[in-house]
Amino acid sequence: MEFTDRSDAGRELAERLTALRGEDVVVLGLPRGGVPVAFEVARALRAPLDAIVVRKLGVPHQPELAMGAIGEGGVRVVNGEIVRRAGVSAGELAAVERAERAELRRRVEAFRAGRSRIDLAGRTALIVDDGVATGATARAACRVARELGAARVVLAVPVGAPGAIAALRHDADEVVCMAAPAGFTAVGRWYHRFGQVSDGEVAGLLGRPVERSPRAEPAADPPLRDEDVDVPVGALRLAGHLTVPEHPAGVVVFAHGSGSSRHSPRNRYMAGVLNECGLGTLLLDLLTSREEVHRDRVFDVGLLAGRLVEVTRWLRDQAGTAGLPVGYFGASTGAAAALCASADPGAGVRAVVSRGGRPDLAGHCLAEVTAPTLLVVGGLDKVVLDLNRRALAALRGESELVVVPGAGHLFEEEPGALRRVARLAADWFTRHLVPSTAKPAT
Repeated sequence: MEFTDRSDAGRELAERLTALRGEDVVVLGLPRGGVPVAFEVARALRAPLDAIVVRKLGVPHQPELAMGAIGEGGVRVVNGEIVRRAGVSAGELAAVERAERAELRRRVEAFRAGRSRIDLAGRTALIVDDGVATGATARAACRVARELGAARVVLAVPVGAPGAIAALRHDADEVVCMAAPAGFTAVGRWYHRFGQVSDGEVAGLLGRPVERSPRAEPAADPPLRDEDVDVPVGALRLAGHLTVPEHPAGVVVFAHGSGSSRHSPRNRYMAGVLNECGLGTLLLDLLTSREEVHRDRVFDVGLLAGRLVEVTRWLRDQAGTAGLPVGYFGASTGAAAALCASADPGAGVRAVVSRGGRPDLAGHCLAEVTAPTLLVVGGLDKVVLDLNRRALAALRGESELVVVPGAGHLFEEEPGALRRVARLAADWFTRHLVPSTAKPAT
């Protein structure tokens, strides 16, 4: 199992933790890399999110060996047996603690930005990290959570070394690990994107609202708009379905491929996932029923792209979508139209996702695309995969190719493949359409 990034891992991990929904649980991310994972878990469980800021007290001449840990609230846990066996003097222990206490204070100030720590007394502490290698930091976090009054401690990670995971079962009441591969080498090996997480990103995530009370969960807000629409394009009217959730952060226009339509179960599923993420969607037929039977029209990428640009202009004048950033989601031939349309300066498109697309049909437009572009292809779709690899090299702006193992052109061969594509798209659009709320560390 390989995760796209920490957000993707968090959403996958959350599905293993649904039994905790409704419990008096606090999700605690281990800074820095564990916080983006924990954010997705907290959002799925509708639970409060906090960081558990701990510092391991390492033996002076063997810092990887923990002789104790410290945490907020003056918590201090020392393993006297290791101190004795390692021959650590009281002065050496005090020196290590002073240095780690100073770093602990610095991190608390950077991460919390003036917010108070969430009280753990009598609650379930769900500790989340992006992975476990040695387990030393996770072990310290478990011990600190207990010292802070947690009634139950659950440790959850997407991936970990088998030996470390087994050992941590002595420190936590429950350990949830999605993958503990025998060939484990490093946590980052199991992520497609595993960049550094800054103090500012941690502070930003901790400051975003994620909690809804499990005791009195409000009914979901009805969509602002959820209706069939006729979009005027020249003398024609194109059929579509527009869904706009409350407080939308952006809107995504779908351009399907040949043989499909706005009623496609795959596209409707994708749109539903985006709606849940606070994005509006417009499922659209770029050809009329009379036109779609003519092959020359189906593969006329220039025609389709031109109509997509006109539809985008129409969308910017509609109630609920005016002024919103726009993205394109294209499939098969529709992906070529989306790429060509995004290259038009008049479209002002902020992001593009291609699912099993034919970017080769976009021709010279590829070199003019500047919008961040995500290409998603099934691993079994060999011909299309090769075409997408060539397209990736031609794109000028930020671009990425993700291969979904075991999936074919329609992503139906591998269970969960379509869900994976939907999550990749949601993450891409959220990242590039929704303004970041992270604040830089001061």
